[in-house]
Amino acid sequence: MKFWKNPARALLSMLREKLPPTVQTHQFLSVSLDRDVRLDVYLPPNYDLRKRRLYPFVLFNDGQDLPRMHSKEVSGFQVSEVSGFRAILEALYEVEEIPPIIAVGVYTSSERIREYGTAQQADYKGRGDKAGSYNTFIVSELLPFLFRQYRLSDLPEDCAIAGFSLGGLSAFDIGWANQDIFGTIGEFSGALWWRSSHVNPEDPDADRIMHDIVQQTVFVNKDQYFWFQCGTLDEEDDRNNNGVIDSIDDTLALIKVIQSKGFRDASIRYLEIEEGRHDPETWGKAMGDFLRWAFVEEGDI
Repeated sequence: MKFWKNPARALLSMLREKLPPTVQTHQFLSVSLDRDVRLDVYLPPNYDLRKRRLYPFVLFNDGQDLPRMHSKEVSGFQVSEVSGFRAILEALYEVEEIPPIIAVGVYTSSERIREYGTAQQADYKGRGDKAGSYNTFIVSELLPFLFRQYRLSDLPEDCAIAGFSLGGLSAFDIGWANQDIFGTIGEFSGALWWRSSHVNPEDPDADRIMHDIVQQTVFVNKDQYFWFQCGTLDEEDDRNNNGVIDSIDDTLALIKVIQSKGFRDASIRYLEIEEGRHDPETWGKAMGDFLRWAFVEEGDI
């Protein structure tokens, strides 16, 4: 870009190179969870220079996995191999693939198997019995804190929630239950097998809790968007013996249920990564695609 054609944008471009994304860490005492929760807040370049700007944001469950990600590709652009979510963000900003956003990594704890799940009910083994408390933490404690501390947009189209594996199931449950807050939900290898009963060999796909919750929901916000990712090597289980691993089967089945509620095909994106595994490396490869889906509209960049 020639400086004299658009001096303001050229100046910001130069500043962006000098001011990479920064990370602020908090220890947040949650009353609902009765424990400290670590938060990593990833601020965009020039955040301190743009005092009046409100930023889109995304909350990530399993925020401890974000620093473990690395990728050689950012949303279709080949880049030097980068390690960590911060470096992925920096690469996306460098090629102007996403607008400035605020990302929050919410760390889990030894209570993960109890706090993540579906708030409406625990699974058949009693796992997820604190999911309701976790939902309360996100909506009634964490979000008010973040809005006080940072310049976040409160428009649903600017607010996203996402997670990895069981954290993805939790993110979907929270996002679906709070459609007036979260305009986009992201599922990285979501644990959508979460069940209310043992597998019945005669109907192995019955009793998946999240599918049933969506199916039973009467009022839905048709402006919500959904992004799903699976890897072909996410797992090996195939409970219905149809030749498709359960993680892909469960994800595609949930997409069908969402579509049955009247959502447009354009509201849903499914990304399948060949030889993708159930790990942060695979999720790092998918991250650029998710962030573009969540935050980029025509003319934004």
